[in-house]
Amino acid sequence: MFRHGAYRFFFFSREEERMHVHVMCAEGEAKYWLEPAIELAENHGIAPRRMDELARIIEDHRDEIENAWRRHLGR
Repeated sequence: MFRHGAYRFFFFSREEERMHVHVMCAEGEAKYWLEPAIELAENHGIAPRRMDELARIIEDHRDEIENAWRRHLGR
């Protein structure tokens, strides 16, 4: 979907209906819920100190992510 620095933000096509986004970098992968609020769902290897940074990036791109989610998944 998009990149921001070392991070790649993306969706999987056949996953749960609750709006969320995956983030991948060299350290690992995380998943954030977008509704009802931005919240960490899973973290696999990304340093905890980066979680606030990722949440800020998601917040800054929230409209873009939500629009891409609706286009990609037809919801």
